[in-house]
Amino acid sequence: MWCKNINKHFTKMSTRKKVHAFVRVKPTDDFAHEMIRYGDDNKTIDIRLKKDTRRGVVNNQQTDWSFKLDGVLHNASQDLVYETVAKDVVSQALSGYNGTIMCYGQTGAGKTYTMTGATGSYKHRGILPRALQQVFRMIEERPTHTITVRVSYLEIYNESLFDLLSTLPYIGPSVTPVTIVENPHGVSIKGLSVHLTNQEEDAFSLLFEGETNRIIASHTMNKNSSRSHCIFTIYVEAHSRTLSDEKYITSKINLVDLAGSERLGKSGSEGRVLKEATYINKSLSFLEQAIIALADQKRDHIPFRQCKLTHALKDSLGGNCNMVLVTNIYGEAAQVEETLSSLRFASRMKLVTTEPAINEKHDAERMVKNLEKELALLKQELAIHDSLANRSLVNYDPMDENQIAEIHSQVRRFLDGTLDEIDIINLRQIQEVFNQFRVVLSQQEQEVESTLRRKYTLIDKNDFATISAVQKAGLMDADGHLVGEPDGQGFGIGVAAFSAKPGKKAKSRKALREQLSSWARKEGASSPVSGKDMDLSPSKTQLTPSSKDGDVKDMLLRDRETSNIETLPSDSPKEETRLLRPSTPPPKPVAFEDFKNERGSEINRIFKENKAILNKRRKRASETTQRINAIMREINATKEALNVQKSLREKQGEYEKQGLVIIDEEEFLLILKLQDLKKQYRSEYQGLCDLRAEIQYCQHLVDQCRHRLLTEFDIWYNESFFIPEDMQVALKPGSSIRPGMVPVSRIVSLGEDDQDKFSQLQQTMLPEGPDSISFYNAKVKTEQKHNYLKCMMGLQQAHRK
Repeated sequence: MWCKNINKHFTKMSTRKKVHAFVRVKPTDDFAHEMIRYGDDNKTIDIRLKKDTRRGVVNNQQTDWSFKLDGVLHNASQDLVYETVAKDVVSQALSGYNGTIMCYGQTGAGKTYTMTGATGSYKHRGILPRALQQVFRMIEERPTHTITVRVSYLEIYNESLFDLLSTLPYIGPSVTPVTIVENPHGVSIKGLSVHLTNQEEDAFSLLFEGETNRIIASHTMNKNSSRSHCIFTIYVEAHSRTLSDEKYITSKINLVDLAGSERLGKSGSEGRVLKEATYINKSLSFLEQAIIALADQKRDHIPFRQCKLTHALKDSLGGNCNMVLVTNIYGEAAQVEETLSSLRFASRMKLVTTEPAINEKHDAERMVKNLEKELALLKQELAIHDSLANRSLVNYDPMDENQIAEIHSQVRRFLDGTLDEIDIINLRQIQEVFNQFRVVLSQQEQEVESTLRRKYTLIDKNDFATISAVQKAGLMDADGHLVGEPDGQGFGIGVAAFSAKPGKKAKSRKALREQLSSWARKEGASSPVSGKDMDLSPSKTQLTPSSKDGDVKDMLLRDRETSNIETLPSDSPKEETRLLRPSTPPPKPVAFEDFKNERGSEINRIFKENKAILNKRRKRASETTQRINAIMREINATKEALNVQKSLREKQGEYEKQGLVIIDEEEFLLILKLQDLKKQYRSEYQGLCDLRAEIQYCQHLVDQCRHRLLTEFDIWYNESFFIPEDMQVALKPGSSIRPGMVPVSRIVSLGEDDQDKFSQLQQTMLPEGPDSISFYNAKVKTEQKHNYLKCMMGLQQAHRK
């Protein structure tokens, strides 16, 4: 998801692994000691019921059940539950293994308390916040790895998918619905936002934000009953800082809080709560069917797609994952039937096997670097092999401009017949020879096309509008024959236009050819006819000779405008009206265009001017660089010519006079030319250095303007669409708070001094120690944000009244 061009593969383990199932009993004062008993190994739970005497003497009713699980958590603290259930799963996730922890049970049995805990108390926090804390603690203990953590929060309510983190200000309204998508690497949720978390406090803030958006209701069994299934996912990606290996590992931890099953007779649900209970029981029933199918080794088909819950958890149920189930039950006699049902589900889950494996991926950038190193080594080995084989020095590097120009010259001479054959040196040279053949062919096609364009005007036969205009102008008859086209019955005689006048034929043709050629060049953007697309066959292109009609250009333009005309609205308002604030904020790209034309027009103008200056400087720098390269090539050529003259002078014998070597005039002129070229080179290079300094300064100004433009846009966007208008009026007059000082993304109370004092007091006086600072900071900020939003909603309602 976060990298590109990767090939994923798994390192399979040697054996399969069964799902771990634990039972947590909700503490109660009315515990049914006669019905529920625990084994000495703390892994067995026995249920014993009394026989119903109303069934008579012959009574085959089962009264005893014994369930063997991985652990029974009775009167267990949150610390003990996490150490027993989740710690190993989270630890293995940082080694590349996927993990899933699921809480299942009857409504009100303590599933949400086990998974999330009491969010107002650090001591009673659940599995989810403890897992986040453990992940960031383990990251600190692994300085040799770069580990990235991302999170998402999914809710399944009445068989519909919702993103619990979509209310964050920087997310904005999503057009894409949340759907489940299957791909070769597993199941993914399309449209679900995934958030990068760099520290523990950020992760807690996202958790608390999602918790406040969950749907809950009240009934007789539970005052705060979760009415939806929720999946909090932690994505981990680890790269080694010490190894140059391109492999890296990824993993994800699914923390699933299922809604509780309900007996409608006991919960007394009605209306909307009754509908929610129906969907919950239905999805839990499909989950149990999927578990039964997974436990049966003979089953080929697993019904994952019966509901959204099983489909979303397809990878977790019996797949590449360490799976742990926590079954929450009541310890009261009145709930023994639901307790038996939950324990049966846990027993079936223990029969399911998974096949966890390390998720390894390949980093494309590191793979390229390793391949480059290998390529360099292979070149060295090839050079050694050529030396041992007594081969002449062969260059395997890419060809430079001089070598390509030489091959082009050889191809030209070969085609002209002045060169009998082209010497073959290596594979690169063969490829370049064929490439130059293609270049020469393309040049010849362009020459033929330009020759035809000088004599004729090309019209595509598929352009019916142009053909119709040409027929009206008398350039083509009704049968499609062109004016001047041989009719097969005469020598050099074409089909003349009906209105042609012999006296003005040559002059009118010349004038019309110039008009049509000019028009064709101007209209080339709308109907281009390139050299590759041009076909001289009658089915593709017509070569229209010139005609006498001087108004053809205007006719063609009018005909094309008529064919492309669009109906404009007649009731467009002429006066600007003040737009009311929309109920939902517009998309940021649309709002950004409005901002650049209105409030940010001055900043946008300065930004465009600076960018135009920057582009001019870059263009000048590019031209200067080209001149420098040309001067350098001329310097090299002059040096070679001087060396030739010097060697020739040494062969013929040098003449000295008074200890000075006498040189001829040609060599003297070359020396003067070389001095002038070096002087030009130094001058141009100094100008290039100055231009680069100017480009750096202009780039700095452009970046400043861009940052200022985006900052001002964020302030304007938040104040225009998020802060109520009455609140803006209340903040402006007689107040030290100016626009932009109330950020929506991080709303804090207006008493900044008191808030700072409270934060310092938290860090020094928290009873749970410094580890709880991130937890409480995230909790306080989330509460402040939602209190502010409630206050703003109240102000809006009061303003409407």
